[in-house]
Amino acid sequence: MYKILDAHCHIYPDKIAQKASDATGKFYGMPSKMDGTVSTLLKEGKKAGISHFLIQSVATTPHQVSSINKFISESVEKSNGLMTGFGTMHPESENSEADIKELMSLGLKGIKLHPDIQGFKIDDFRMLKIYELCEKNKLPVLMHCGDDRYDNSNPNRLKPILDIYSDLTVIGAHFGGYSVWDDAAENLSGYKNFYVDTSSTLFKVDVKRARELIDIFGVEKVMFGTDYPLWQVGEELEKFMKINLTDAELKRILWENAAGLLGI
Repeated sequence: MYKILDAHCHIYPDKIAQKASDATGKFYGMPSKMDGTVSTLLKEGKKAGISHFLIQSVATTPHQVSSINKFISESVEKSNGLMTGFGTMHPESENSEADIKELMSLGLKGIKLHPDIQGFKIDDFRMLKIYELCEKNKLPVLMHCGDDRYDNSNPNRLKPILDIYSDLTVIGAHFGGYSVWDDAAENLSGYKNFYVDTSSTLFKVDVKRARELIDIFGVEKVMFGTDYPLWQVGEELEKFMKINLTDAELKRILWENAAGLLGI
């Protein structure tokens, strides 16, 4: 019935995909349900009726940035129009401007950052140049947000960045605050440049609270996402469809919001 865009998918080269997926699962204390390969994402996505995927990965060291961005770009090119790619950046890069220039030349449409895994605070001074470059070049930032075990990516770190870089589009993963959803709803809603996705939330937040979070951030600011390979694509869609949403709201969250932002 609906056109669906999965706005949060991690992919890895086949030879390291299972290892990378397992490492992510271990980081969060839960086993990853999928293997992280492109082929599995496409297969599971097709079964679930998903039309398009926003794919990305993160660099844990500066020297990985270029190779990861090339891999994401190549995966997009091979997808026959089924994928859009976000690149990666790293706070310790020697030349962020060159990284952004290469990323854009590869056809990537934004960047993904994961402060907890990459080891920086969102408001770290080393990140300010990256935000400036993304704002200048109109590159959205998909930001992992929230973790009650750390103080790298929580709302108190993101809020000043949203205040300063008012023309920078930020997509706050996990309803803006994995494991700190109430804090995110209180402090991050209402920004014109801030969107959220539904990924890695519905395993913990019930459908009533999910509906409340959608209302707090605004239906026009919410995107469906699965966080593949941590979760199984079809199962995440099933959980999402249990939320009490109108037909028009479903169309916005499942496709229109992300497609409009990404120019699809």
